[in-house]
Amino acid sequence: MFGSFGKKSSGVLGLDISSSSVKLLELSKQGDRFRVESYAVEPLPANAVVEKNITDVEAVGDAIKRVVSKSRSGVKQVAVAVSGSAVITKVIQMDGGINEFEMEDQIALEADQYIPYPLDEVAIDFEVQGPSEANPDKVDVLIAACRKENVDVRQDALDIAGLTTKVVDVEAYALERAYQLIESQLNSHGDDLVVAIMDVGATMATLSVIAEGKTVYTREQVFGGKQLTEEIQRRYGLSLEEAGLAKKQGGLPDDYEAEVLNPFREAVVQQVARAMQFFFGASQYNSVDYVVLAGGTSAIPGLVDMVEEKTGTPTLVANPFADMAVSSRVNASALSNDAPSLMIACGLAMRSFD
Repeated sequence: MFGSFGKKSSGVLGLDISSSSVKLLELSKQGDRFRVESYAVEPLPANAVVEKNITDVEAVGDAIKRVVSKSRSGVKQVAVAVSGSAVITKVIQMDGGINEFEMEDQIALEADQYIPYPLDEVAIDFEVQGPSEANPDKVDVLIAACRKENVDVRQDALDIAGLTTKVVDVEAYALERAYQLIESQLNSHGDDLVVAIMDVGATMATLSVIAEGKTVYTREQVFGGKQLTEEIQRRYGLSLEEAGLAKKQGGLPDDYEAEVLNPFREAVVQQVARAMQFFFGASQYNSVDYVVLAGGTSAIPGLVDMVEEKTGTPTLVANPFADMAVSSRVNASALSNDAPSLMIACGLAMRSFD
């Protein structure tokens, strides 16, 4: 019943399974400085993953096998993540004097109070957050639960690739961990910053808001870079694969910028603004200090300026590797291009050092 989301781990690959690709990252650490030891990205067949649900385990397992081979990493233990929408989380107060095994027993007895699914269908884990502000004799304990099928299908895919599932995390917490690497890049430092991270992938856009270093809000919506690819495909009579390559490499007709790219940029800006309005409406906050753009779509030229102008908030593109050393076997230029889409993989790889 208990998973691996709160447990320490050593030497794990961060593996982010998104709707369009599998991203792998291996980190090492010397002193306080991280180093990228290996990384690779492998595209997934269409519809192998739909809205963060794995629908073709064999195809995903084969892609994982290829991405490991491409990365040349020898590490066999992996940290993966389930999406925030698949997870129920709750913070409860527990007696600070009991050990982890006693906590586990107590949570198992009381879990049906917090989980609206039959307990034999869920994977549950917990993490002690620290002393409770409400009662110094208690500790705050974060409980996370998701349906076992969400965990099992990821383990099955990793088994196909000959890998071991060491950690099953939650995407929002992986993102929060990677945010620590970006915080130093923000001009105004301080523990009270409120930062909105907008991760726009191929088919899903996720807003995570981090306040005082902790995730206080997360919301997913169906929207992503695939819409731009499909519009290129439709307008210029290309296959989906050709449209994807043209989007990255250029060489499209002169009207592309004005007729296709600009409207899509505006659509992204609208999604960011709308997601932030939902956040303001659902919380006590009415502003954020920074917007950080992540995901493959964030690399579109001019997007940062448009988001900054629309939201009135300083905006930057995520690069968790800005202060890292890079192994000689890693293509530093490719890593830099992919950096905004590797936030979750980076947060998962950091589980090696928890």
